[in-house]
This record gives sequence, C-alpha cells and structure tokens, in this order.
Amino acid sequence: MKERLTQLIAQTDLVVTEQQLNQLVGFVAMLDKWNKAYNLTSVRDPHEMLVKHIMDSIVVSPYLKGNHLIDVGTGPGLPGIPLAIMNPDKTFVLLDSLGKRIRFIRQALHELRLTNVTPVQSRVEEFQPEQGFDVVLSRAFASLTDMVSWCRHLPSQDGHFLALKGQYNEQEVTELPSWCSVTEVKSLQVPELEGERHLVILAAKE
Repeated sequence: MKERLTQLIAQTDLVVTEQQLNQLVGFVAMLDKWNKAYNLTSVRDPHEMLVKHIMDSIVVSPYLKGNHLIDVGTGPGLPGIPLAIMNPDKTFVLLDSLGKRIRFIRQALHELRLTNVTPVQSRVEEFQPEQGFDVVLSRAFASLTDMVSWCRHLPSQDGHFLALKGQYNEQEVTELPSWCSVTEVKSLQVPELEGERHLVILAAKE
C-alpha cells in the first residue's frame, strides 16, 4: 500500500517525508479495520481509500493559509487527519457530532502519534471556540450557503472558508448570503480520481 501511495503522490507536486507516508498508510489501515465494525465510510477497499480519501484530502495542502484550522463535519477525520499529517506545524480542530467518529479519531491520533489535532464532538452551531480560526474547512456540506451560514461564527476576522466540492456550481454561488463572497476557485487534480474536484475559497466581505 505504501508503494501505491508513493506512486500516486509522484503524480503531484506534493513533497511527503517517509514518516508522513507511514502515517498516511497507517491511517488507511486503521480506517479499513474500524470500518468493518463501525461503518465509518462507504469506501470499502483500502486501495480506493488511498485515492478517494488520502489523495483527495492532501491535494488541498498547498492552499492552507494560517496556523489554526477547523475541519467541520470531519466524519472519520477527512480531510483533517491527512492534512494534519502533511502540516505538522499547524493546529487542527476536527469537529463532528457523532461519538463513534470522534472515538475513532482519538484512537487514530494515539496510534499515529499526532499531537497537532484536537477532536471535538459537537454540532457545529453549538460549538463556541475560544478564538476564531484562520481556515474553516469542509468537504461534508451539501451547499456553500449551508456551510457559511452554519459556520459563520468560526473564522477569525481575516479567516477564510475552504469548501471541497465536486463540480463547481455557479448557481450555488449566486445563492450565497450577502455578507459572503467567493474569492477564488481552484481546480484540483487528484491522481486516478474520476470526476472533477474543486476548492472554493470564500470570505466575509469587508
């Protein structure tokens, strides 16, 4: 599996250390093991997980600005854990409302020896952080409007929202609330993933 991930990463501009490679593969192994009992992801094949979960997450790494990030609706830690592995100098909060997912994340952090992640079990609208985040990240929300509306209280004054999407939907952008706008849209190239991937960067208007 490690060899396979190395081949996939070689098709990008990403630089990954031996330790990071081991942690990413270790995370997939854990996800595969826990998935049998807890049904954490619909992707069953570990080799598919490498593409659909690991690569799909880490291609976002070059676009992370700032040091304090939150992954909202993280599920089993996606994209938060792969991004935390790629960015050991940044701190991540992983937020999800389901206890089984947070229990899995805690175990993953322990086994992978990740110290830059704090898992939190809460609904997003009830979570009140002590300080705002530089980046509010999600790949779980149905629409951009839902994401920015429910997460409006999370970014710092200069913070941004990053939404991982499939196809870029102009209609969604026209439906955004008046206080928020799209600042940039990046087309993401995920090796061997079928379909489009986009990163939509949004911010509150001045």
